[in-house]
Amino acid sequence: MEPVFLLSLPRSGSTLLQRMMASHPEIATTSEPWILLPLIYAFREEGVVAEYEHHNLAQAMNDLCDQLPNGKEDCFLEMKEMVSNIYEKLGGGTAYFLDKTPRYHLIVDEIRQLYPDSKIIILWRNPLAVAASMIETWGKGKWNLYWFSVDLYKGLANLVKFYAENNENVLAIQFEEYVKNPDIYNNKLFEYLGLTNQEKISDKFTDINLNGRMGDPTGVKEYSSVSDESLNKWRKTMSGPIRKIWCRRYINWIGEERLKVMGYRKSEILDQLDSDPASIHTFLSDIIRICYSPIDKYIKKKLFRY
Repeated sequence: MEPVFLLSLPRSGSTLLQRMMASHPEIATTSEPWILLPLIYAFREEGVVAEYEHHNLAQAMNDLCDQLPNGKEDCFLEMKEMVSNIYEKLGGGTAYFLDKTPRYHLIVDEIRQLYPDSKIIILWRNPLAVAASMIETWGKGKWNLYWFSVDLYKGLANLVKFYAENNENVLAIQFEEYVKNPDIYNNKLFEYLGLTNQEKISDKFTDINLNGRMGDPTGVKEYSSVSDESLNKWRKTMSGPIRKIWCRRYINWIGEERLKVMGYRKSEILDQLDSDPASIHTFLSDIIRICYSPIDKYIKKKLFRY
């Protein structure tokens, strides 16, 4: 049994792809394991708030590793053995265990260090569609992106950098292209994993139930088939004048080069953004909620030592 990692930003459609892959009899999975995050962050002094004073723990862990014959490498080997044993038990004899944990974008380099030969799949999605889905799913249509800056900025930059440096042995898929041609991309997926594609597997994913409280219950309930009908929903969500300004700044921050690595064109995304007239129905709410942003950043900086 080998682990395979599905990496993406939250709200990129990874649950759909996970369920599709889990339809194959040689791939096991569970909702979202998250297991590697606390293990890797045990060595990081920043990014965690805990009543035991996490930065002290990180210092102690690094000091402990300094006493080992091979330093942190010895710790990583033991961590890998423990996690692999858990994957093995979850896999139940399958060829692969699929770990789909969106916040792994924070530890992507360590995952490659732990599992240098593992299969890694990166799922891209139009960044504005990702942001819009965060607003709709977790904000019920109200502005809330100040809660997800770690994903939208740090996470995206990490994934782009990782893929640019490892594109020869990492499989990248665009969500937009996948939902248009699932059978074609399923062939690519299973070929990448060295598995035989199963007949009509795109019709079987609805039978997959993911155990666990994490994941995307919204998509599981709403979508019983693969469809590209939702691809332009983000344009309505982002139609407010304040939101359009944010979107343009965000796309400019990502930049042409990063978007090119992801397979998108900056001009095309901005043209789509500008093609719809602005709507003022969220204007007042957005103004009020955007005022939260600097306060939220200050609190996080103090708590998480960013």
